[in-house]
Amino acid sequence: MILVIKYVAIAVIAYLLGAIPFGLIIGKKFANVDVRKLGSGNIGATNVFRVLGIKLGLLTAVLDLSKAVLSVLIGMWIIGTDPFIVAGWDIHVQFAQVLAALMVMVGHNWSAYIGFKGGKGVATFIGGLLVINWYVALIGVVVGVVVILITRYVSLGSMLGALGILCALVAVTFIASIAPVYPFYGLLAVALIIYQHRSNINRLYSGTESRIGDKNARVGR
Repeated sequence: MILVIKYVAIAVIAYLLGAIPFGLIIGKKFANVDVRKLGSGNIGATNVFRVLGIKLGLLTAVLDLSKAVLSVLIGMWIIGTDPFIVAGWDIHVQFAQVLAALMVMVGHNWSAYIGFKGGKGVATFIGGLLVINWYVALIGVVVGVVVILITRYVSLGSMLGALGILCALVAVTFIASIAPVYPFYGLLAVALIIYQHRSNINRLYSGTESRIGDKNARVGR
């Protein structure tokens, strides 16, 4: 029972941290605008960058990464050394990590603070991974950046970077012969990211997706 309570606490705390809409807060604090009414209408770092510039976009990204990092660290602290045995594997730390990492994404994407709307979960995905496996996170970032530089499509880079992470998680799990918790986490996280990018996928297919450098609704400070 105590173990269940701990996992519930991890899920709730991670959701509430993930739900903090930093993009919205930064837009109102530093530019007196509601980013939900500009650009793509998204509260994530990409839209903040698009409409408010690189400095505020970078600040949003760092804060979104940080809330994911904090959520996973808190999850690990809460679970401590309590064992959770599944099929002979003690996955207490792994499960605490992935539960927190997924719930912070859910909170970011569907924030209770702003009517269960939010971002697309890419920065929070990377943030959680920085604690779970930082070099797998780096692989995803590299793949995403390369795709973005080649195509100038942030959405495409985000999705392909996430898929690169999933492949890396599968490889690491196989090589290290550990319980396959992380690949399942990667699969669920990638599914969330692709679902949140469904409108971008439609625009990519129709050739109407915005590229970096295109004219947009940028607001001067």
